[in-house]
This record gives sequence, C-alpha cells and structure tokens, in this order.
Amino acid sequence: MPRKKVLLTVVTYPLPSRSYDELVCTAGLLETGEWIRIYPVPLSFLIGQRKSGKVKSFKYNWIELDLKRRTDDFRPESHSPIHYDFEDLVVINTLGTDNNWQKRKSICLQNVYTNLEQLISDSKEPTNKSLATFKPTSITSFEIEKDSREWRHEWKEIRKQGDLFAQNKPPEKIIPKLPYKFFYRFTDELGKSSRMMIEDWEIGALYWNCLQAAKNDEETALQKLREKFEYEFITKKDIYFFLGTTKQWHRRRSPNPFVIIGIFYPKKASQLALF
Repeated sequence: MPRKKVLLTVVTYPLPSRSYDELVCTAGLLETGEWIRIYPVPLSFLIGQRKSGKVKSFKYNWIELDLKRRTDDFRPESHSPIHYDFEDLVVINTLGTDNNWQKRKSICLQNVYTNLEQLISDSKEPTNKSLATFKPTSITSFEIEKDSREWRHEWKEIRKQGDLFAQNKPPEKIIPKLPYKFFYRFTDELGKSSRMMIEDWEIGALYWNCLQAAKNDEETALQKLREKFEYEFITKKDIYFFLGTTKQWHRRRSPNPFVIIGIFYPKKASQLALF
C-alpha cells in the first residue's frame, strides 16, 4: 500500500492497553475528503511528538506514513501503521485557523451528512461506513452524567503488567478515568432528536485542567466545561460533529453505533460580523 497523507482531526480519550501503552483512536481525512482511522496509536507517542516541538497540538497536522488495511476490522476506514514505532512518520505542516478555519474547512467539509438516518443506513452492509462529518440542524443541550471513577478491574490489572513490547520498562501509572460522561442532544434536518456521547480527547483534557484550576472542586470544573461546550459552542460557533462507530456496537448492528469523536467549531457568520 502506498504512503498515505492524512490530516489528523480526531484523537479520542485514551483507554488502557497492555500491548501498546494507553491507546487513543486517531482519525483524519485524505486530501480527497475520505476518512481514515489509524490504530493502535500510543498516547505516549503523541505526547512525545508535542514535547519534542514537532507539533504544537495533536490535531490538524498533515502527516505522511505507511499504513495497511486492517484485516481484523470490517470497517473500511480502519488501518494500522506498518511501523509501530512510527519511524517513517513525517509531519508535513499544520493547518491553522486563519480566515475562520478556511483551510481546515476545505478538507473537513467536503462530504457532510445532515440526515442521521441516512448516515446510519450507510453504516450497514455493504457500505459499513464508520466515520463521517455531520452537521446538526440545532444543538438543544449539553448534558453531563456521573460515571464510575475507576477503570474496570481487568484494565487496571493489564496496565500493572507493563508493556509487552518493552519488557524492561516498569509499569506506568494508569491515566485517570473520567468520572463523568458528556453528551450533546441535537436534531438533524428532518427534526429527528438524538443524544450522543462525546469521546473527544479535548473534553477530557479540559475537564482535568479545569479541575486543577478549581483546586479539585468538581462543580466549579464542570461549570467551566459548560461555559465552553454549552454557552460558547452552541451560541457562538458553527458546530459540526466528527462521528465514528465503536467496533463492538457497529458489529452488533446497534440502532445507532455512532459517538461524537471530535467537534469542528469555526465561528458563526453572525459572530464574524462583530470583528
């Protein structure tokens, strides 16, 4: 398979893994606007890229690397790196936010769904679409639910065993689990109301940053989160969702196998008029 040039647009909150450190699901778009999923990607690799100064952010970097289609995943967008140490990866450049995200829009908004039922239909055989850009007609609420505060016991035990590919490396402290789940409730162009969980890295990182700033006051941290994802995003931003399926629920043919794995948020046209 030839090398792929991918604009990274999605990094999900990490999950523990014995084999590859904490894993994140990464996804992005080819220059043609086609989606592609890349996994496994260790969180430590992405953090290393940022600490080294090669990238300022995980997202909106054009990268080039060797990929192969995953044979253990029926979803057509799923690929894995040929070199798990990413020795062949080249960061080409970063797309900034100039002109209200114009360069990002030219790639990310080439193919946009506005009808959720159509997307769910396309997720079925034979298409099995599992990644898409979706434009909600309206976002009606941002919702927060309490969740368990610890990873499942078997996941904690896995991480205690360390990395199978680095036997001399001591087990690392497991990344903290988010104690809340976050959702958007929205309607599509037909007026269908839906509720989807947000699994983007950004919302998890913001929660921990807000909690630290609030000196571990969770209510204050959640209020700060609401200020961005509810007030700022819903009232000031032109929101698109990056949607993806989980392999488990897609295989089971869930009525809706999608979750929100990223949020695209340039300013609304009315907000631009203020500047």
